[in-house]
Amino acid sequence: MTTLPTRRLGATGPEVSVIGLGCMGMSDFYGPADRDESLATIHAALEAGVTLLDTGDFYGMGHNEMLIAEALKGRREQALLSVKFGALRDPDMGFRGYDSRPESVRNFVTYSLRRLNIDHIDIYRPSRLDPAVPIEDTIGAIAELVEKGYVRHIGLSEVGPETIRRAAAVHPIVDLQIEYSLASRGIEAAILPTCRELGIGITAYGVLARGLISGHWSRDRSVDRTFRAMSPRFQGENLDRNLALVEALRGVAETRGATVAQIAVAWVATQGEDIVPLVGARRRDRLAESLGAVALTLTPEDLAAIEAAVPKDAVAGARYPEQLLRFMDSEQA
Repeated sequence: MTTLPTRRLGATGPEVSVIGLGCMGMSDFYGPADRDESLATIHAALEAGVTLLDTGDFYGMGHNEMLIAEALKGRREQALLSVKFGALRDPDMGFRGYDSRPESVRNFVTYSLRRLNIDHIDIYRPSRLDPAVPIEDTIGAIAELVEKGYVRHIGLSEVGPETIRRAAAVHPIVDLQIEYSLASRGIEAAILPTCRELGIGITAYGVLARGLISGHWSRDRSVDRTFRAMSPRFQGENLDRNLALVEALRGVAETRGATVAQIAVAWVATQGEDIVPLVGARRRDRLAESLGAVALTLTPEDLAAIEAAVPKDAVAGARYPEQLLRFMDSEQA
């Protein structure tokens, strides 16, 4: 077993590996996953020194939590578990909104503890803002779970500055989980400065923009029945424009002897010691590639070249379809 550099999540949070593993794709949204390979990938991450595993109780409707429980048998002490809750699903795998009422929080955490086969969750967070429930009520309910020992730390996900401030006034918040990458830099205007003012860390998901800036995506893979099928960035002229940006980024990567994915992950990690990229690898080879970013030290010249290859706001298309963006408080800022 090896170790990775660590970063603290916010002013009050735990030390975690500089890169975390997002486990969603092992259960949902990106087509069938190989169970044995998923387990092997989680084990490989732990052996490589990854200590932060991220999941949600609605990923595969509990499947992801049970998969992680299986992977962590005899290894619980090696991992910090970050769990999202609140998203409502239907039998057709669709989304039916969000529920963050205090009584629902208590119900959700009970099921997660059982599926994960653990006695506490390290970081617990609502997956989105429930517009029908004041954030103070939701955070207050999680704070009660902290007092009882069922939760260690409280996080947020995809919320804007006002909500962040209101939540932090109720209980210390260790991190905001939000999309951040070369393709999605919206947090830089107001959300990131707010988090830094309040001592809240960032766990950045989507660092490869769902594979778009991984260097492995191509036009001949554009027939896709997963989340990408409804993602504006993978459609028509948007995809053509975006793949041209990736090729420009590939030129930067080649000068460093790195892959496009490694450059993209390293760029996120370089944006601040308070930021922890989450990589959504479903296979050991993709995990190993992303972890190779840890060895990359980007110089000011590298950063300038990356910025020239993928300028801010150059990526075409919104990061989510409109019907999903309207649920995202972070997009209302």
